[in-house]
Amino acid sequence: MSREEGPVEGLAQWAQRVPGPRATLVTVHGGLDRGRSFARIARRLPDWDVVTYDRRGYQSSRALGVGTVEDHVRDLRSVIDRERHRHDAPIVALGHSFGGVVVLGALTAASDLVAGAVLYEAPLPWILSRTDHRTIPATAGNRAAELFFKHVMSAAAWERLSDTERHSRQMDGPALLSDLGALEGPVPFDVTTLDVDVIYAYGHWERTPYYRELGTRVAALTDAICFVEVGDARHDAHLRRPEALAALARQALEDACASA
Repeated sequence: MSREEGPVEGLAQWAQRVPGPRATLVTVHGGLDRGRSFARIARRLPDWDVVTYDRRGYQSSRALGVGTVEDHVRDLRSVIDRERHRHDAPIVALGHSFGGVVVLGALTAASDLVAGAVLYEAPLPWILSRTDHRTIPATAGNRAAELFFKHVMSAAAWERLSDTERHSRQMDGPALLSDLGALEGPVPFDVTTLDVDVIYAYGHWERTPYYRELGTRVAALTDAICFVEVGDARHDAHLRRPEALAALARQALEDACASA
């Protein structure tokens, strides 16, 4: 993926561009992540344009400062609007973890933005709280990144990072705390207003029972979201099961909930 000028000054953007793309995938990363972590998915969509960016406060977009949910939703809408003017190819949005919250926020405000969407393990605590949630202390500063990484991934995975990689993630601590704080506030948006098919995917691991129950709760609210379990996947499916998420993006291009 190549660095390119995006629609928001200071928002670092990368893209895979192909001649006559079948569709465009716009991805939004979660907490303590970066846009280029979706490169493996892009390689499995050789006939698609794939656009990704570092959310404000993270990595190459740190100079913009941390953002609110509303800031992130506006950024996403700006990226999508730019793609809509680039060519007539349909657009699919993919949000991983907190990035899924951003995608959901954009779609509840304007469902005509995309042809379909995929959310992977997006936290929806206003619908079903997580009993295994571990609070990251706001006073931890940049150490919040280390605590979060060890909780979501593992302590062993943190130790495998180089000193440079650890420092890079620690620098994202303020943005991470902003994301976590947003999930503790009032209900950010109403899923019953969705008017586009959304695939909500989750892995098969110790948190699977939570997502199954979440699916039951959401199904009672809207039929716009269908739940799909991805076998042999954990929270980092965009890195370890990119072929599965690429397949879901293709599925979302069609009638997502009808074909799931």
